[in-house]
Amino acid sequence: MALTTLDPKTALIVIDIQKGIVQLPCAYPMAEVIDRVVEITQAFRKYNAPVVLVNVAGVAPGRNEQPKRMGDLPADWAELVPELAVQASDHRVTKRTWGAFTHTDLHEHLQEHGVTQVVIVGVATSIGVESTARQASELGYNVTLATDAMNDLNAESHTNSVTRIFPRLGETGSTAEIIALLASTHG
Repeated sequence: MALTTLDPKTALIVIDIQKGIVQLPCAYPMAEVIDRVVEITQAFRKYNAPVVLVNVAGVAPGRNEQPKRMGDLPADWAELVPELAVQASDHRVTKRTWGAFTHTDLHEHLQEHGVTQVVIVGVATSIGVESTARQASELGYNVTLATDAMNDLNAESHTNSVTRIFPRLGETGSTAEIIALLASTHG
C-alpha cells in the first residue's frame, strides 16, 4: 500500500536510536539512518507534532533459545544518541521488551494527546520497530513506517518486515514523503 495521508494528530515514535544499539553491525550504514531519523524528528518538532523517543534498558523475562546479552554493558549503553537533541517537549519511554507499548505509558500518553496515527522509525526493523508497529495496529492506531529511517542487524530480516509484514500493519513511505505529508497537513 502506498502512503496516502497523515492524520491531523500524528505522533512520531523513534525506536532505540541509542548509543549501545547504533554501534552494532547492521545491514545498512547506520549514519545514513540516523541522519534520516534526525530529519524526520526535526520536522515533527517544527510542526509541534508529538515526538516519542524510546530506548531499551532490559529484556523481557522468560526462557528462550538465544542467550540474553544484556550482561556487562557500558554505562551509556541505553542513552539516546546526541544527534537526536532531546527536547523538553519529547516524551521519553524506556522499555524492557521488544515493543514500546508493553508495560509503559506510551498508549496513555498518545491517548491524552488525541493521537490517531503513529509514524515509526528506528532499530531494529524486525524487532523493536515491527513489535511496536504490531502493537500500535492492535491498539487501533493508523500506522506509517518510514522504511529508509530504520535498520536491522540482518538484511533478510529487514526486507521481510518491509515487504511482508509492514504492508499488513499500515502504510510505508520514505522520510521525504512523510515530511511532505506532514508539511501539507500542518503547514
